[in-house]
Amino acid sequence: MINSAPANDLYDVAVVGAGSAGLQAAQTLGRMHRTTVVVGTDRYRNDPTGHMHNFLGHDGAPPAELRLAARKDAEAYDDVRFLDVVGAGVTRISGELGDFLLEVSGEGPVRARRVLLATGVRDTLPDVPGIAENFGDLVAHCPFCHGHEYAGTRVGILGSAPHVAAMASMVRPIAEDRVVLTHGGDLDEATAALLARTGAGVVTDRLVDVRKEGAGLVVTLAGGEELALGGLLVKTEWEQAAPFAEQLGLETSEVGAVVVDAFGRTSMPGVYAAGDLAQGPGLPMPMASVLAAAAAGMMAAAACVQDAALAVLADGEIE
Repeated sequence: MINSAPANDLYDVAVVGAGSAGLQAAQTLGRMHRTTVVVGTDRYRNDPTGHMHNFLGHDGAPPAELRLAARKDAEAYDDVRFLDVVGAGVTRISGELGDFLLEVSGEGPVRARRVLLATGVRDTLPDVPGIAENFGDLVAHCPFCHGHEYAGTRVGILGSAPHVAAMASMVRPIAEDRVVLTHGGDLDEATAALLARTGAGVVTDRLVDVRKEGAGLVVTLAGGEELALGGLLVKTEWEQAAPFAEQLGLETSEVGAVVVDAFGRTSMPGVYAAGDLAQGPGLPMPMASVLAAAAAGMMAAAACVQDAALAVLADGEIE
């Protein structure tokens, strides 16, 4: 579906991705009267969760509800056009500042002076039966987004890497009890000592399955024991959801995120990135939050506008 704004031979900005980062970028660009096309698909990282949390003014709202409202806001600006694609969406981006070419699955190509990537990342969950089915609710990866919902219960933390100690310490004021499930992994001495200091329990048996029961979870261990939990925190492995960083030769960080400056500029002139796929200065990893992604989208869109204006001052060429 395409909104009523007219198509353009050459857009000022092509926004790839229609999650919170892309939608906020579209609104910002629309308000600055920059011709913008937003190419989105029907897949979002937070699809598994029924409710967002820790978002100003939208705590507890379904993610789809926020996207619908944000899109309505962006569509109010005549310079913003949406191109909804089922399936792969944009398959390839090539070109350079002033003339990028976006190849779109099932559609004609799109040309734009600048490109703003907001395609997010794709999670891989721990390979334990039941985790995927409960992910986004009773199983989560972010205590800031879901930890409060486990208040007053026994909270499980899956893993044996050093991060489990920090996680156990963070949820200490929330949980009635905390237990680290190493799933057969070995804790190093320092991590074991830190867990003991915080009073967290440790279970080393492998997990056989995780199932929902009542308002919580029941974890079955390899030895046959069952453990009741109010929630389970897991660490996901993630990768870029789209191949554009590699296609464009963008600089990436040690963890695989697109490196950006404070305004979302990547290592390639004319290409910007915002949301979960991007890592800003001074950060150890991308900040995986709907609110942070929206803020990053606004900053990257502002950089697009500012850079275009400065280019006019520098060379007198009107974009």
